[in-house]
Amino acid sequence: MSTISTSELKKGVCVIFRDTPHIVVDKTFVSPGKGSAFYRTRLKNLKTNNVIEFTFKSGEKLEEAPLEVKEMQYLYKDGENLTFINPQTYEQLALPKEMAGSFWALMKEGEIYQVYVLENQAVAIRPPLKVRLKVTASEAGAKGNTVTGATKEVEVETGYHLQVPLFIKEGNTISINVETGQYTERV
Repeated sequence: MSTISTSELKKGVCVIFRDTPHIVVDKTFVSPGKGSAFYRTRLKNLKTNNVIEFTFKSGEKLEEAPLEVKEMQYLYKDGENLTFINPQTYEQLALPKEMAGSFWALMKEGEIYQVYVLENQAVAIRPPLKVRLKVTASEAGAKGNTVTGATKEVEVETGYHLQVPLFIKEGNTISINVETGQYTERV
C-alpha cells in the first residue's frame, strides 16, 4: 500500500485511519505563531458513515486506501439498499441507503453517479453539487400572499418535498442544492 503525506490530503481522498477506511471531507491548514503547523481534518468513516474531526501534524504519513471511483447508473431502491449497475460491464453493486446520507431522497433512477468502491463493495457515493428534478405536485400559493420570500411546498419526481417560491408550477424543472436540500433556481 502506498502512503500519503498530510500535505497531500484533499477532499475526496481515501485513507486508512485507525485500521478503517475514511474519506477526507474537509482539510484546513493551521500555522500558529508559536509551535509547528498542523492540519485539522474531518474524516468520514466508510463503514459507519460517522464523521470525526482529527488533527494531524504537518508531514505525518497515512496509508492510502485502494478506493476506486466508478461511474455507475442508479437502478432502484430495494428496501434499505440502493442498487447501481456499471453500464459497461453490467456489474451490479448495492449501497446501504444510510451511506448515501440524505442525498438518496434526491436520486433519480437511470442517472449516472460516482460511486466509491472498496474491495468490490460500494461504500459511498459522491453527490453532485446540484440536481435538476421535475415538480410533480404543487399546492396553490395563497392569493395575495406576496410578501417578500413567500414560499409553498412542492413534491418533485423522486417524492422529495421542499419549499419553493410561489411562481413555481407543476411540470417546472427546478435545481436543488444537494447539501442543503433547498431550492436554488428554476431551470
